Amino acid sequence: MLLSISLILLVGMFMGYLCRRCRLPSLLGMLFTGILLGPYLFNILDESILGISAELRKIALIIILTRAGLGLDLSGLKRIGRPALLMCFVPATFELVGMLLLAPQLMGLTLLEAAILGAVLAAVSPAVVVPRMVKLMDEGYGVKEGIPQLILAGASVDDVYVIVLFSTFIGMMQGEGASVIRFLNIPISILLGIGIGLLSGILLALTFQKVHIRDTSKVLIILSVSLLLVVSEDSLKTPITFSALIAIMFIGIGLQRKRPEVAKRLSVKYGKLWVAAEVFLFVLVGATVNVSYLGKVGPKALILIFGALVFRMFGVFVCLLGTSLARRERFFAMMAYTPKATVQAAIGGIPLALGFACGDTVLTVAVLAIVLTAPLGAFAIDLSYRRLLTKASN
Repeated sequence: MLLSISLILLVGMFMGYLCRRCRLPSLLGMLFTGILLGPYLFNILDESILGISAELRKIALIIILTRAGLGLDLSGLKRIGRPALLMCFVPATFELVGMLLLAPQLMGLTLLEAAILGAVLAAVSPAVVVPRMVKLMDEGYGVKEGIPQLILAGASVDDVYVIVLFSTFIGMMQGEGASVIRFLNIPISILLGIGIGLLSGILLALTFQKVHIRDTSKVLIILSVSLLLVVSEDSLKTPITFSALIAIMFIGIGLQRKRPEVAKRLSVKYGKLWVAAEVFLFVLVGATVNVSYLGKVGPKALILIFGALVFRMFGVFVCLLGTSLARRERFFAMMAYTPKATVQAAIGGIPLALGFACGDTVLTVAVLAIVLTAPLGAFAIDLSYRRLLTKASN
């Protein structure tokens, strides 16, 4: 395992550096590192680290979501209002509708199989989007208009909505039928996540106010609480649950509201943690990509992916109708809401593992979506934000 860790860090950082030198997103180099070192090419990474890959990727997401919460300016988000709520589910719904229209024609799937494929692809990747929106907030681009806050909040909730839809469609495929409780769990889990996160953040802020603790120790305490929330969500067997990832982001928001000076210092600490966490996240996502499936992909799969993305971008456009955002700012939001990676890597193989006839197609299209949209989406954000967004004056 030690050799695998050293290779992930050294090769991942080096490949990321090469990509930056070529004016490409460092994420591309890290993904490529994972593909090279992973089990489907050179098979260098130890099985023990691949066995805990999902947990390591979740820790990396926890780190960047907490940092996002610590630095999130809610004032811009409040000014936007209604579109912030719509961004949580409208773009994913539009993409799913696009998949229902296109997949039966292009891939020969049934409507239910197309719904499963749509649910796999409809989630935006917080692993790609969140760190870039944090960077925009740090640099002040689009903050006054609330654009990074809008995309960040939507990307965090979007996954909850899509995963519930995916579970429902899988149940229907297995003959269980649709459950009203599952759909009711979407808004309830989001609201419970917000409430639990804010309460945890406020309690931590009061604790840090009364007890003198070093900032490094505060980071460890917050990280431990975040891990406990994830474990709690995973262990719940009740029909109604809460979203741990949303709760984790709102821990940072709760801390920021009560102790803004502490939140600012802790955000810097989390930024340093992200340097290593980012490498692990994207290298391990790359390691899940089975390149042999790409050989089975024809032009129809490419048309399907980009056709569904057009539906998704139109969904974002609909969400932003009636806002004061300029045309270039709306176009940026539409582009920034397209990358796929983490959710597709996590659930793309489930239909195949369950023996569904569409399983091979779902996994193949999911892998292609990661390879195409993660680097292209990151590249589009990195290349365009200075031109399309306005920098807030200090």
